Amino acid sequence: MDALHDVPKHSDLIYDVGMHRGEDSAFYLLKGFRVVGFEADPTLAQHCRERFAEQLARGQLTIIEGAIIGPDSPQAGQKKIRFYANENSVWGTVADDWAERNATLGAGSKIIEVDVVDFERVVQQHGVPHYIKIDIEGLDIVCVKAFAKFRARPDYISIESDKTSFAGLQREIETFTALGYDAFQCVEQSAIPADQVPPNPPREGQYAAQRFEEGCSGLFGAELPGQWLSKDEALRRYRWIRRGYYLVGDAGIFRKKFPGAKLLRSLASRFVGLFTKAAVPGWYDTHARHSSARVEKS
Repeated sequence: MDALHDVPKHSDLIYDVGMHRGEDSAFYLLKGFRVVGFEADPTLAQHCRERFAEQLARGQLTIIEGAIIGPDSPQAGQKKIRFYANENSVWGTVADDWAERNATLGAGSKIIEVDVVDFERVVQQHGVPHYIKIDIEGLDIVCVKAFAKFRARPDYISIESDKTSFAGLQREIETFTALGYDAFQCVEQSAIPADQVPPNPPREGQYAAQRFEEGCSGLFGAELPGQWLSKDEALRRYRWIRRGYYLVGDAGIFRKKFPGAKLLRSLASRFVGLFTKAAVPGWYDTHARHSSARVEKS
């Protein structure tokens, strides 16, 4: 077995993997954190360089342009990879199956070539972050698994949860638990702009009076307002969330056109919502807290 990398963990460092237009990085920077941002789409990376020119100049922000792929990918070892730059910019991906899904939902892509990023090497260079937000359309778990090679692990990680199958959700949770994560939150993302407000006094970094825009990942770490769940509790919650996807999600059985489908969608949404206490089907991020993370008692 290869020896684990011994690199420091920095309490003032956040990784934003999938910067998009910098919606989340803006919040982390306002809170005083140093940020390493990753973005594969060259247009979006340039937008972030212009938006955060001041933070880049003073060294508070580093932008890594390129796509992260798994070590088992057929393209592993290559310097360039095909990237599907989607007309819905948040859906850009290197995953062929995700590009096909996007096409079935009516969002076309332009194929371009982008640099391949060695995520493990970046962590060795910059250190293990306090928190890492991952949203790279189908490859989030690749970044999570990379920390198996490091002795230190981020205190908190968030990923966009699997919407395609409960088995996929189980694999994500199992990957976290294998790395020492033992507390979880299932955060419905569409409600963040209306429901989340940064606490004052802050529990992460410094206070930032931020109004979250649509698509933001929102609060993180010790500032998450929900209850932390055990592995089994999180999976029980995801069983109901998965039922919502199955019934009324993008490819849900009640999304098909047949007599009474609209009424059935409404009834199914209400029923599942009784258990999820959130919008149905919604879309969810899984937040995980490491067993070694310092937890402040309220």
